[in-house]
This record gives sequence, structure tokens and C-alpha cells, in this order.
Amino acid sequence: MDIIRLLPDSIANQIAAGQVIQRPASAVKELMENAIDAGASHIKLVVKTAGKNLVQVIDNGCGMSETDARMSFEKHATSKIRAAEDLFNIRTMGFRGEALASIAAIAQVELKTRQTGEQLGTCIEIEGMKVLKQEPCQTPEGTSIAIKNLFFNVPARRNFLKSDTVELKNIIDEFQRIAMAHPKIAFQLFNNDNEMYHLKPGNLKQRIVSIFGDNYAGKIVPVEEKSYALHVYGFVGKPEFSKKTRGEQFIFVNNRYIKSAYLNHAVSRAYQQMMPKESFPFFVLFLDIDPVKIDINVHPAKHEIKFEDEKLVYTFVNLGVKHALGAHSISPTIDFDQEDHLNKNGGFDQTPRTWLEITQNTIETKEAKKFAPPSSFKPLSQREENNLKNWEKAFDTGGSEQLTTSRQEEPHHIQMAQHNEVEGIREAVPPHQVQRRFIISQIKSGFILIDQQAAHERIMYERYLKLLEKSKHETQRQLFPQSIELNAADAQILLQILPDINNLGFDVQEFGKNTFIIHGFPADIIQGDEKKMVEELIEQYKMNASVTRLTKRENLAKSLSQSSSIKAGKTLSVDEMKTLIDELFACENPYTAPNGKFTFISFSNDELEKRFENK
Repeated sequence: MDIIRLLPDSIANQIAAGQVIQRPASAVKELMENAIDAGASHIKLVVKTAGKNLVQVIDNGCGMSETDARMSFEKHATSKIRAAEDLFNIRTMGFRGEALASIAAIAQVELKTRQTGEQLGTCIEIEGMKVLKQEPCQTPEGTSIAIKNLFFNVPARRNFLKSDTVELKNIIDEFQRIAMAHPKIAFQLFNNDNEMYHLKPGNLKQRIVSIFGDNYAGKIVPVEEKSYALHVYGFVGKPEFSKKTRGEQFIFVNNRYIKSAYLNHAVSRAYQQMMPKESFPFFVLFLDIDPVKIDINVHPAKHEIKFEDEKLVYTFVNLGVKHALGAHSISPTIDFDQEDHLNKNGGFDQTPRTWLEITQNTIETKEAKKFAPPSSFKPLSQREENNLKNWEKAFDTGGSEQLTTSRQEEPHHIQMAQHNEVEGIREAVPPHQVQRRFIISQIKSGFILIDQQAAHERIMYERYLKLLEKSKHETQRQLFPQSIELNAADAQILLQILPDINNLGFDVQEFGKNTFIIHGFPADIIQGDEKKMVEELIEQYKMNASVTRLTKRENLAKSLSQSSSIKAGKTLSVDEMKTLIDELFACENPYTAPNGKFTFISFSNDELEKRFENK
């Protein structure tokens, strides 16, 4: 019995569409690139409900004839290539001829187009590859394509779309990439009838500043490196403006955005000894190379690329960035771990309050002081019981292994069951800080090594989760409010989380387009560079939303804990270390930070003795 058969076109198209159109941002990319290939000088993008209900691209390009308009929805119909040899000399954005056919298979599409010089245009309506209408119409020169109800006939795919915040971020990312690659074209972006971007034609630096904000004008330096085989140009950020997240890094090859960890490494290597660890520089780099020496036909999304000589490209990019930084006299900082406010020679008249002094001023920390592990037994509060339970759990297994197992496995530590033994040792031998990053705390059968940043992130995460369920928290007002200007994408995210963060004790108010005023911060957060903390909060929120499936409350608590926690490089006093340890073991889960990283590991005396054996 024969069992192999051809799939119907409708099913085959839906399967193929899954590769090309993975989310609303994929449709945005394909439609905007088509508009660029049509020679448009002005492109308008309109989205509603983060593209789930509407994605519309309007351009003033060359338009299409009636026949071309209908043919554009056929699979593998393209005007970009004619023969196989053309694949090795591609300069246009699109060439596969799959985008419109894929979109038409999984959405309701309305196309209006008119060629230059023609009196009438063409209107076509398609739903799930079925042509519902095709007729002449009055429409401006150029093309307008509206995609409504994406994945309406593929409910499983629609259900897998993420929150509107995440999907809108992906749309903005695609918009920014295309706009940066074509600074001479005017672009507009409307989200739910609100204009987010209005980018005028200009040069690359003007476009970067228009997208990311006026403050970027002084943060970037130009890159220019040219040879017979390769031309590298663009802008890189000064080391002091690096960020903790990787978001603002862009590499374009022949004006096409690509993802390449290999070339990212070439750029990062040029910054060696110029930035703190786990920091990422800003860069927008363009590579012009002979199309014959690359292969972009690797994946339908066209984000991957193969080079004929990867090592040459790597070296050229690395040298280009090094020369740019050197030409602007940017030299490494001596000690990146040193706190900005710390002056061992007494150069500052006023020393900022320590982390402990600040946290002890809060209501919650004042209560925590009462809940420190007692030296003698008495009726315990819930917090004391929680603290004692976690201390005992950490030391009752007799394990001697360093934590190198799966994060899902419960950590194994050192024996210690009695509360007075825990308290006695911790009082007799104070904790000690190592490399301004780790805390050593002795226990009966060895010692534990605590990552101070991971531990504080866990403490703050659980604190913020609880506070988000309560009424407004105490705010520490600023004597001189600060203003912060964000790019349109970050401003939208801050607006969405503003009610929640203000409920935690922040006082941040909208002040004009993409500008906010910081009037106050929660009393338990170290005062200093408030603007930088807000920027880090937004970066962490974006990164957490795109990487993990968190509720809005969990994402906000995680992002706040990451941006407001004490960092590696922060010097702590003995009292501060004791408080950190007490609060860590009072947590519901003291073993891991919100990102899954271990907060501490243990070493037993037996393990230490074995290390000294000469076998």
C-alpha cells in the first residue's frame, strides 16, 4: 500500500511560513526590506497590539503593476534573481521570493500599490492564500501592505507568541537595524497610533543619535579601515559607556544585519583592559565586501553568513576598532573595581553612606536586626525560624563536595545542627572578604564561600516580590531631581513598568516625549548614579523578558535585584558581611540567585586535607 503523498499547498505553505515568519517582527523585516528594494525614500511602519493584530508598511517606492502585484504572492516569485549565478552577487535585501507567500498563508493581507505615472493602482485581499478580491483602486504611488491577525489559522503558533512587551521589543529591534543600515531613508514607526520614531534622512552618526538619544553623540568614535578586499566603517562606544547587557551591538555586511559571535569577539578583544569584566561596548559596524566572497543563503532569516576567509575579516575588524580607539587617545583605566566614591587619600570631603548604613534605615532592615540569630534560645519569629532552618539545612548533610552539579540538584554542605554552634562559630571567627567579591565564613566542619553579588540579588529579589504585593513603599526624596532621556523603545518599556516601580518606593514621572524626572528612590537602595540604575533596570528587564518566561512581577523583581544589588568590587565591613549572611539564610531559597547562579559553595575540612596530600 502506498503511503507517501504530496502535501496540499495550503499545508506546505504553512510549514514553510514557520521558517520565514516566526513572529510579527519577522513580517516587519520582510516588508521593510521589500520597501527598500523598491527604492523608497520614505517608509512608514504601523503596528497594533505589538503586531499581533496589525503590521502595515507604507512606502513611496516604485510600486507594482497589476500582474506583478498578483505574482508577488506566489511562492518563489522574485524580481531579484534570474539565474543560479545571481546567488553569488546579491546586493538586494530579499531574493528568495518566499516572504509574501509565507505571510499570505498565515494572515489576512491587503495590498494596495500603484506604479509611478499610472492613474490607478491595484488592490488585492488575500486570506490564508485564498484571493478574496482583486480590483483597480485609488492609492498613492508606492505600496501599502497591511497584515492583519497574524497566525489566525495557526492557533498553536499564535499561542506561543510572547507578551506584547517582548514582541514590541523585537519589532523595534528590526526597525532600528533597518533604519541604521539606511540612514538616507526617512522612517516612521507608529505603535497603537502613537508615533515612537520619526527619523529624518541624514548620515550614520545622525541616525544613531536619532535612534538612541542625543547623549550618544559624545559617547561614540568613528571607525574607518579600508583595503582592496574589505571596507570596515561605523562607530564604536567609548569604554566608559559600556553596559552590563549585550543589546546595543550591531554588525552589518553589505548593509544586511547579521549575528556573528565570532566578529563580536573580534570587537570585544579590541577593548581588552579597557572595560570591567562582563561589560559590553556599543558598536555599529558595517562591512563592505565582494558578494562573491560571502554566502548569505544559509537560513531564511538571512541573519547568518559565511565568509570565504573568516580569519582575515576577524583581524580586519579587530584592527579597525583598535585603531579607532587609539586615534582618539582612549587608554585603559588602571583599576575598574575601585569604587568611584572611594578615595584612599581623602580627596573627597564627604564619604557616602555604606550599604549597611543605608539598608539599616529601612523599615524592613530595622525589623531584620531584631531577627538576627539569638545567642540564647527563646521563642522564634517566622523570619528567625526561616533563618535557622536554612542554616541547619546548609550544614546537616555531611557533604564535602564543591557545588559543580546541576542547578536543579539541592546543594550539599557541612554538618551543623545546633543553633548555638552556628552562632558561636560565626561570632568567634568573623567573615572575611576576598578580592572584594567573595565572603569567607567559617563553619564547624570547614567554611563556605559566598558570592556577595549573587547573595544580595537573592535577598533583594525576595524582598521586591513581597513588596510588590503590598502598598506603596517608603521613598527617599532627592534634593535635586534628575532628568533622564531615553530612546523611544526604552521609554515605552519604562512607561509600562512605571506604576509598579513607583509602588516600590521609586518616584519617577513622565516629563515630555521620552523624558522622565527622577524625584526619589526607595530608601534601601544606595544613592548615587540614579540615572544609570534606571538604564540598567530597563536593560535587565528587556533581557529577562526575551530570555525567560517570567510574569511581569517576577521580571520586575529580578531586574530590580540585578540593578540595585551590591556588585563585585564593593568593599564591605565585617558588620555588612554579617548582615548579608543573616539575610541570605533568612531567604526562602538562599542557595541560588534569581538567574540560577549559586550564592555560595562549601568546603569541608576533609576536602581541604585531601588537597594537601602529596600522592
